[in-house]
Amino acid sequence: MDATEQDVRRRRVVYIPGYDPIHPRRYRELYRKEGAAQAAVSGYALTLKPKTTRGPYGWQVQTVMEGAQTEAEIEVLVWSDIVRDSMSGSIPATYLQLLRTAWEYIGTGALFRLMRLRKGPVIAALYPVAMLLAQLAVAVLAGWGVLLLAGLARPWLGWGADLLGAGLGLATLWAVLRWCQTHDNRFFAYYLMHDYAYSARHRGANPPELEARMAEFRATIAAALASDVDEVLVVGHSSGAHLAVSILADLLRQTPPPAHGPRLAFLSLGQVVPMVSFLRDAHRLRADLAFLSTRPDLTWIDVTAPGDGCAFALCDPVAVSGVAPPGKRWPLVFSAQFTRSLSPERWKALRWRFFRLHFQYLCAFDRPLDYDYFRITAGPLSLAARYAQRPPSASRIETPVNRFTATAA
Repeated sequence: MDATEQDVRRRRVVYIPGYDPIHPRRYRELYRKEGAAQAAVSGYALTLKPKTTRGPYGWQVQTVMEGAQTEAEIEVLVWSDIVRDSMSGSIPATYLQLLRTAWEYIGTGALFRLMRLRKGPVIAALYPVAMLLAQLAVAVLAGWGVLLLAGLARPWLGWGADLLGAGLGLATLWAVLRWCQTHDNRFFAYYLMHDYAYSARHRGANPPELEARMAEFRATIAAALASDVDEVLVVGHSSGAHLAVSILADLLRQTPPPAHGPRLAFLSLGQVVPMVSFLRDAHRLRADLAFLSTRPDLTWIDVTAPGDGCAFALCDPVAVSGVAPPGKRWPLVFSAQFTRSLSPERWKALRWRFFRLHFQYLCAFDRPLDYDYFRITAGPLSLAARYAQRPPSASRIETPVNRFTATAA
């Protein structure tokens, strides 16, 4: 690379994860492992060092790509504690969540409108409902079977057999449900139910504890924009994308980037924005989508892939939410093209690992095309320069199908 082409030598990256209860060191280890794999494939150098400054959890990255040296500091903006608190409900509370969440999406018609966009994420949303009901059915059948077995002792125990059977049947029912809950790392039913219920509980509005954390995130990004880096890149993955939309909208309303300061860029990956923006009280998110889509002081790139069944692939989150304003310029929507940027062997190994594919945006590709997470976050080109000539995907979806388009309560 010619030195005149390099427009980033130092970068701050703030990563906003999705609904994830795991410690942020998981993201550091993922970056370390996958970054090394991508560097080996693409022929560049990438090394990680511990973070030396105070603030959010993070790490430092140094790269040499096409002869250009770049430094990046990556920080994870943590809300995993809020996620864990929201997942602490009992088994009966989870089934009550199921009823409330199903009513919010089905009763308002949101689910059927979402199906007109992509069936994959809707199936993913229905999966925990089906799995939890199946677990309940198995538990009831097991309890009923124990009750019937206890009835065989009625000639000897009389009505005491019925009492014993009822007690043992209920204990069996509860034991089966408890076993399913403790083994949810296999089924992901409780995890996904809590995820969808968290947004549905407030009908698309942010609960107070999340709004408070988002204000802290906004302050972190504002401080980065006041530093002497060349680019501040905000990465929002999965449900972290819609948080980033509102955080950046608030930031730009209050303190727009200085004219001669760092470039501000936003990369949304595997977004599920419609799952929230299609809810009736998501006024704030819809207003923030409309606002952010017109900003000239921001570059917003939205990357998804049809191979990711958990994301609304190639759905323009502003347009499909029905809030695209005149003068809309963002986001630039294109595909990571999993089926082309992964070898047939690699794609075959990952194809049915739905949750793993949802994180592929943060991982290495063995046949990379024009999307490389490590070049974007630690390479010598800004997001604006990297995709200045990139056209949007021709198969993107921009049809407004949302019933609820109000941006104010």
